[in-house]
Amino acid sequence: MSIDFSKAANQICILRLSALGDCCHVLGAINHLKEEMPNAKVAWVIGKNEYQLFKDIDDIDFYTVDKSNLIRAMLKIRDDLKGRKFDVLLNMHASMSANLVSTMIPSKRKVGFDKARSRDKQNIFCNEYIPARTEQHVADGMIEFVNHLTQKNGRPTWNQLSIDPEENEIKKYIDEDKITCVISPCSSQRYGKSYNRSWPIENFIRIIEYLLGLENIQVIVTGGLSQTEIEYSKSIDDQAFGKKFINLIGKTSIRGMAAIIKHSQFVISPDSGPAHIGTVMGKPVIGLYAMSNLNRSGPYFSKNWTIDKYPEAMVLFEGSLVEESRWGKKVKEPKAMQLIEVNDVQVKIDEVITHVRKRDKD
Repeated sequence: MSIDFSKAANQICILRLSALGDCCHVLGAINHLKEEMPNAKVAWVIGKNEYQLFKDIDDIDFYTVDKSNLIRAMLKIRDDLKGRKFDVLLNMHASMSANLVSTMIPSKRKVGFDKARSRDKQNIFCNEYIPARTEQHVADGMIEFVNHLTQKNGRPTWNQLSIDPEENEIKKYIDEDKITCVISPCSSQRYGKSYNRSWPIENFIRIIEYLLGLENIQVIVTGGLSQTEIEYSKSIDDQAFGKKFINLIGKTSIRGMAAIIKHSQFVISPDSGPAHIGTVMGKPVIGLYAMSNLNRSGPYFSKNWTIDKYPEAMVLFEGSLVEESRWGKKVKEPKAMQLIEVNDVQVKIDEVITHVRKRDKD
């Protein structure tokens, strides 16, 4: 007798703590889950910083984790979930931190990645596993957890997030009579300088100049307060770009940055959270990819607009072809980003602006 797994799982817990881009991928899976199983109650155990972006979603119960103190975080999750039982835990985070947190989540069924994608002994902490797949995008890997429940072949879906009150607060920056390009020049700094995927600042300055030379374009640059971003911001401030340019590096929260992306027309970013927020918000993304595989972690709907120098970088800096290497292997040489030429980005800018103007006209 076949079992309808979707009906057997009404209380579902998602476990994905970080990072921001990966949590955007998880949201695509959750949205599809709710479409397929509208009566299911969904909880999400998530990192406290990542939670800030998603906290306005009203049909998900969020439980936050501060990974800086894992023992305390585990005890907090245990207490927060006291008295609650889940039909299934979908552990979409193959890391030891997530594995340990999963022991505090009451569920008989605990679903993890297949053996090839299961890191940090995740298989020990789970009793069910998604099917083994090769060469998948991260978002497609997340949707496999939902497909495991529904026994269907679904796809991730995204809807624009509500970001209040930040959306109202950032309106002062948006000129609605212009096409707004958001540039997020720096990648996440969590892996250190050896995996800094930021494109050189002098190239971004040339791109800003190019954009501002086009008709009816506004440029907003966003970012955080890492040392690299502070240095980029200073270099940008040394330029005289005029009134159609706004530098907001270090001046917005994650939510403020997401609100600006929502009210823009397109995004330029390396492989980092803002590129994937662009996907969530339905924006074309010009991705700058040389150190990570576009087909694994690129902006999901913007492959045609992304510059992909990863195959070339793999040969030059890792000495191997992509097809001969482990799926997801990273190029750990920041010089790889210099393979992306200014003209490469200018060509994509022209393509995206043509697309935006045609779409708005139609």
